[in-house]
Amino acid sequence: MAAFRVLLVVLFSCMFVYTAIVVANHGFGLLGVFFGDIIAMGWPGQFNVDFSSYLTLSALWLAWRHHFSPAGIALAIAGFFGGALFLTAYLFVASLAAKGDVEELLLGKARAHS
Repeated sequence: MAAFRVLLVVLFSCMFVYTAIVVANHGFGLLGVFFGDIIAMGWPGQFNVDFSSYLTLSALWLAWRHHFSPAGIALAIAGFFGGALFLTAYLFVASLAAKGDVEELLLGKARAHS
């Protein structure tokens, strides 16, 4: 679990720095570029559709893990729009709360201990 947490910190740090540099150089105009690439039907658009699929699956997992409660829905929305920055932080905190129990980390406390 320690290696997983180190990976989460490394991924979060890389994404945070990279995102900060992109925002500093290009501003917050992500959506126009994102959907423009999809409309162009090229490889960047294919990547964006693929990435959106991963975001959708991670959001669905977050909502499911929290039994589709209001908090779970809020986490799912944050996960979808926050991407890896959100998910790495979430998994780091959840891994600490689960005290290294992978089953609890993946399923949530109620499902893991039912």
